[in-house]
Order: sequence, then structure tokens, then C-alpha cells
Amino acid sequence: MSGKENGEALPQEHRHGWLSFIKSIASFSGDLSKMTAPSFILSPVSLTEYPSYWGEHPDTLRPIQEAASPEERMVAVVRWFIATLKGQYTARNTSMGSEKKPLNPVLGEVFYGHWPDTTGDGELRLTSEQVSHHPPVTAYYLENEKLGVSIEGHSGQKTSFNGHAITVVQVGHAILRAKRSDGSVETYLISLPTLSIDGLWYGSPYIELTGDSYIHSSTGMLAKIHYSGRGYFTGKAHSFQTSISKSSAPSQPFFEASGIWAGESTITKSTLEAPGSVFWNADAHPRQEITVKPLEEMGEYESRRLWKTVADGIRSSNYDMASKDKSRIENEQRALRKQREAEGTTYQLKHFDLIESDPDYAALVEPGKHQPATQKGYKFRHTP
Repeated sequence: MSGKENGEALPQEHRHGWLSFIKSIASFSGDLSKMTAPSFILSPVSLTEYPSYWGEHPDTLRPIQEAASPEERMVAVVRWFIATLKGQYTARNTSMGSEKKPLNPVLGEVFYGHWPDTTGDGELRLTSEQVSHHPPVTAYYLENEKLGVSIEGHSGQKTSFNGHAITVVQVGHAILRAKRSDGSVETYLISLPTLSIDGLWYGSPYIELTGDSYIHSSTGMLAKIHYSGRGYFTGKAHSFQTSISKSSAPSQPFFEASGIWAGESTITKSTLEAPGSVFWNADAHPRQEITVKPLEEMGEYESRRLWKTVADGIRSSNYDMASKDKSRIENEQRALRKQREAEGTTYQLKHFDLIESDPDYAALVEPGKHQPATQKGYKFRHTP
């Protein structure tokens, strides 16, 4: 058993507080996202920044447009999706020692950024907004206008504890759209994997992905991605298998790949690429972090400005400062919520509109199959 698994990543002075927190989780009934966590287990990053992980390999978007056939384009979409997973679910363990709880965004919190054009493919831009606080939901929109590729989606969390791990069901979906040269638009409906946060009793939490997620294409293709992790005696951490078939014949895949989504994976069956060749190698493709404007140019509700004092306290281990400013922000939000209730008003979203029944979702998913019921969506409001 490694030092990390022994809990050595957790400072001695916090071990008692950590165990007290885990015991409070074990006795809590309801969604754990409503619990207040001690500052020493918090990440200095708000959940509104998390959609940036979708764009950290902008070079994987061009093949989605360039591939000649619907089958090849579906393979390119799956490769892009697998490329996003390391940043979303394991990179923080490397940089912070263990998984931390992200800051719970306030209603109306926003995050903006872009990936500069370094290859001639165009600039990729991100707009992210916290569109609901109870339950917490983040909506996001990424677009490379030159390539004609966009990703629009939303994500919330339903969190529970089973005695040894926290299960996070990601409620929501994403839709990738690719504008073709003939003016048509291909759409890809992407479901989100379930997370299992293990290592809690050791004080060294880490994420594994579990179960299945799916990608449905308007071209009639279906991708299934199965996730598995390290068990007590067998298995490798962060493992996956994917199969791609026509939606009409899901048991007859024309493409399969497997391996480590945080490392290297291999094509095991294909009529398009050589079996045995590398599908994706996360270690060989460094993540390109998002570029944001200077802090002094940010608005009051932009994530990094809003949480600056809290984040500075967490990074410098000044948890008293972090806790005090976090409480200040939360109390201000409670006061604003009470004011809206007294006035009978509702909060108006800045960049997104709530769609009770997403037409793209309805067109692509088969009711009751492959996808949880997340037909609700948030549409990005394009403004001049």
C-alpha cells in the first residue's frame, strides 16, 4: 500500500478534522452537496471553471470536421472526449496531492476564457455560468467559430455516501455540434459518467469513473464507454473500454478501443485504423490550460475575482481567512435570495435560457435507453 493510500498526503493536524467530516457525511441524509465542508479539504477552484476541461486539447476538434465519413467523425468525437477526462478527473490529484471539494458557485457566477489560435485552426472560447444554486447547476458553451464546432451543456450533481465512497451522479448532458461545408449540422449527444470518490478513510480521496456513458450522433452512430477501476485485488485505475457501432446495430461494433483514460489506450478492433495502434495517450499530449483576462479587469461575479481571498487562503494554508471570506460570500447570497423572495422576483440568467425539453436531446436519445432523463437543457444566448 502506497504512502498516499496510507493517508500521508493529509497533514497530521487535519486528520482528526477529516475523520470528523467523514463521520458527519456517514450520518447525513440527503444530497451531500448541501453540506458545508471544512476549508482544508476545499479546492481553490470554483465549479464554474470546470467546463474549461472540455477545451484543453483544442487540436482534437479539427479531425471532427476533417474526417471523410460519419464513422470516422464519430471516432474523432470519442477521441476528443477521452482526451478531456484526465484534466477533468485526475489532474488535480497530481497538483494538489489528493482530490479536493470544488468551491460551490453562487447563482450568477460566471467564468470566461479562451485558447489562443496557435495552429491556424481558430480560437476556442468558453462562457460558463452558474444557472442554479439549489440544486447546483453549471451551464457552459465553447465554440471555435472558424472550425464550426461548438460544445453546449450543463452539469449538476447528486451526491451520496455508501459507507466507503462518495458517489456523484452527474445530472446533465452536453451536445457537440459540427457545421459541415454543405451547411448541415451534425450533433452528438454526450452523457456524463458517474464518479466514485474513494480513499476517504485514508484521508487521500481520488476519483474513479464507474458505469457507462454514451455518445449518440445524428448520423446514426452510437458510442458506448464503459469505465472500471482498481479493485482490492485486480484491475487497473482509470480503465475504460469503448465500442462504436451504428445505432441500429449496437451489438455489431466497427470500432473498439481500451486502456487507461488518464494514460494510454489502444485500438483493439477497427475497419478504419490499424488495430494495435495508439488511440489516445494522455501523457504524450500536454493539456493546454485556458487563458483568462487579468484579475483587475474581471467583474465582481467572475469566479477568480469572487473567490480570490478564499483561494489565496486555501493555497497558503490560511484556512481561517478562507473560511471567513467564504462565509461572507454565502451570507451575502442568502440576503440576496431573501430579498428576491420578499420582492417576488426571480434571478435573470446572463447568458443562458432554460429549455424544459431540449429538442436535440429528444431527437437523439431513445427514451429509457442509454441515457438518464436529462431532457432539460440550457441554450446559450448568442448576443451581437
